[in-house]
Amino acid sequence: MAHRARPFVRLSRLLLTATLMLGSVSLAAASPPSDSDVNRLLAASRAQSMLDAMLPQMEAMQAQQFAQLAGDQSLTAEQKQQLQRIQQRTSQTLREALSWSQLRPMYVDIYKQSFTKEDVLAMAEFYESPAGQSLLDKTPALMQNLMVAIQQKVNPLLTSLQKDLEVIVAEKRK
Repeated sequence: MAHRARPFVRLSRLLLTATLMLGSVSLAAASPPSDSDVNRLLAASRAQSMLDAMLPQMEAMQAQQFAQLAGDQSLTAEQKQQLQRIQQRTSQTLREALSWSQLRPMYVDIYKQSFTKEDVLAMAEFYESPAGQSLLDKTPALMQNLMVAIQQKVNPLLTSLQKDLEVIVAEKRK
């Protein structure tokens, strides 16, 4: 009789193992967030206002590049006007391409591909909390302070590299 019970025990173990494996597979394939879950996170994290704040900075960098381009060459008044029209068109194209209405669907898709529903909801809850709001409020100052600190760290390196280049150029002239 004990001999007949063995196949039952093996079958029970096999079923238990299969159930555990299927359970772990379903945990690994956690549910994806919905569009509304991601939109909640994007609103809580102020994604649109951060994007809107970046646009003027990008336009300023673009204007600086155009000014440098124009300054490096002697241009006629007509060429300067053409360059200004190109700059305005480029700025308009940039604003359209990087507008929230254009990028929001991309954000939603990428967040849905990158995070589980649980991830998105946890992040949304964090950003909706006082600590999350404080982080968002302080992030611009944090980034500014980081940029200053990085610049202070890099400037001596760049100065050293500049001196090395000057030595190399001076040696080639000899």
